[in-house]
Amino acid sequence: MDEPCLYEIRVEGQLSGRWSDWFEGLELRSERGETILTGVLPDQAALHGVLRKIHDLNLVLVALCRLPRPS
Repeated sequence: MDEPCLYEIRVEGQLSGRWSDWFEGLELRSERGETILTGVLPDQAALHGVLRKIHDLNLVLVALCRLPRPS
């Protein structure tokens, strides 16, 4: 069953926070030459949508982690 999950997605390069809306409202922050996108996505389709946008921008995906949701 698809349910909302918390994700951390790392890509090479630095994107400003103004991209947040385009990336499904994920929080963006820069760290050591990477951009870290963090937030809750409602289902796998939304995750695949974010990954498609990363691909469309020709960004290099460094890591994708599903994190435990805070209770």
